[in-house]
Amino acid sequence: MEIDYALIDWSRLQFAVTALYHWIFVPLTLGLAFIIAIMESIYVRTGNPEWKSITKFWMTLFGINFAIGVATGIILEFQFGTNWSNYSWFVGDIFGAPLAIEGIMAFFLESTFIAVMFFGWNKVGKKFHLVSTWLVAFGA
Repeated sequence: MEIDYALIDWSRLQFAVTALYHWIFVPLTLGLAFIIAIMESIYVRTGNPEWKSITKFWMTLFGINFAIGVATGIILEFQFGTNWSNYSWFVGDIFGAPLAIEGIMAFFLESTFIAVMFFGWNKVGKKFHLVSTWLVAFGA
């Protein structure tokens, strides 16, 4: 079977563009998560409503970045299986465990507490909301 190098080049380009977009949003999401947690900590400690409004504003941007990061991350994982199946088979013993841990730990931790973080402002106490925000930051 002859290797079609044009197909390999197109696969590399597709993966590079997807990874580029994914890695634009990952550092921004990681940084925003901790900044939001710090701002909410200041709000809980001081009780100043300005910190709450600032936190809610940045949470909106965090939500957008988080959604785009999840979408591009899922596409990247599918590309490992479709475009790079031989590579994934070769490095699967080393690459598979961290990818599975990231997928399970981050997905379940974030998906559980991100709902509390966004929709729990008037439904749960300040401290529980703060803990959920820190858990989202830790899971990110």
